[in-house]
Amino acid sequence: MKQLDVYSIARCEHSVIIVFLQLILISVFLVCTIYDVQADASETRNSLHYVYGGFKPESNSIYKFYNMFQDVHVMIFVGFGFLMTFMKRYGFSAVGFNFLVAALLVQWAILCNGFYHMDENYKIPISIVSLLKGDVAVATVLISMGAVLGRTSHMQLIFMGLLEIAFFSFNEYIAAKFFIVTDAGDSMFVHAFGAYFGLAVSFVLTRKQKLTDEERSMEASSYMSDMFAMIGTVFLWAFWPSFNSAELEGDAQHRAIINTYLSLTASCVVAYAFSSAFTPHHKFDMVHIQNSTLAGGVSIGTMANLMVQPFGALIIGSMAGVLSVIGYCFITPWVDNKLKVKDTCGVHNLHGMPALLAGAGGALFAFLASEDSYKMGLYQIFPAMASPDLKATDEYPLLEGGLGRTSAQQAGYQLAALGCTLGIAIVSGLFTGLFVSSPLTSGQSRNGAYKDDPCWLIHEHEHPTELPLKVSTVSEHVTDIHPPTIVTTPQI
Repeated sequence: MKQLDVYSIARCEHSVIIVFLQLILISVFLVCTIYDVQADASETRNSLHYVYGGFKPESNSIYKFYNMFQDVHVMIFVGFGFLMTFMKRYGFSAVGFNFLVAALLVQWAILCNGFYHMDENYKIPISIVSLLKGDVAVATVLISMGAVLGRTSHMQLIFMGLLEIAFFSFNEYIAAKFFIVTDAGDSMFVHAFGAYFGLAVSFVLTRKQKLTDEERSMEASSYMSDMFAMIGTVFLWAFWPSFNSAELEGDAQHRAIINTYLSLTASCVVAYAFSSAFTPHHKFDMVHIQNSTLAGGVSIGTMANLMVQPFGALIIGSMAGVLSVIGYCFITPWVDNKLKVKDTCGVHNLHGMPALLAGAGGALFAFLASEDSYKMGLYQIFPAMASPDLKATDEYPLLEGGLGRTSAQQAGYQLAALGCTLGIAIVSGLFTGLFVSSPLTSGQSRNGAYKDDPCWLIHEHEHPTELPLKVSTVSEHVTDIHPPTIVTTPQI
């Protein structure tokens, strides 16, 4: 009873901290933010007909980005949340913590990104693009969350996210300011950063936490929990083209949607094939189907707006599907057993390695880029390759002078940006792991690993009855599943 009171007091303190963080964010928004000109009623041009100097209705960014923003929004709050519900006793926490963390951190992400783009009055203009960029930044945290899922409290996840968003925004600023590379689908800056940041945090936590066999057994899935996780998979798979193309326009956006969709289809097909090939008794493993089918969306991200050609997108997606399944079957067990890095959701296989493939592919296609393939659009995709003397013309009004890089130099900068991202992610992840595992923020009870009970009010006395199946985790596979024997009684 005394222990219960201690945990109740701690949870009450957590509520106070969350409210305090929200009040801080409100205060910063009050001081530092304003509406973007296209959302500001006091802006005269919003009241004038465009013939008299007002904005054309179709030029408002809300018409360009809202549909894509909504797609990404669904991915963040539905896709990621349900994808992590595969553990049989952790469904409330997977969806619920995803909801809380994303809602709080999207506000912080808008601010962190905005601090690098203030106007002349040191204010952050808030537009639909700000909201979109906030959602994309939060995806980084949710990827990292997958590596430590079940072993952290909601407060640890919040503090991890606050630090990660700050480091993520700094890395993105460095890339935009100095490397000037293309990463349309954010495979390097979101997926690689989130995966290796999360693995670095997990590296620290694994050494701090010694889980019992009973706690490890709670990591297993059930028939119903895997079905819920597939909801997240299907939502992510369906909306991923929007994620990779949301911030693009014109032919680049069109190309990104085509490339992403084709890559996803190929990774899906190949993931099924190799799952059956590598699994005992040659059956499909639900872990692979929930995750590796999505790897094509990550692997094409950096190259999504490039001229990879439709067959190239299929090849890239196929490679990602193979790589991801191999990761789940062989690499993750080795990392867990030898390096002692626990990766609950296998983010290294879905986000980490496919993002490295994307970064390398981005460098290759930068090296191959030329005016023959892109015409003058080359200097919009790779602005640093433009000549310093290049100027806008009536025919090409968006052109600007660049740094005059060669294609080989641009490829080198693409690789350098990937290396810098990995370095910042791992170092900042190690620091964050030490912070969230300290007594200051650690709030997970010893008996709370992979269980909802410590944080959630469970209305049933017991969890719903589940089918007596042993279903695969990241590091083990189903050997066989036999249908239950049905005994019938003769009718009299």
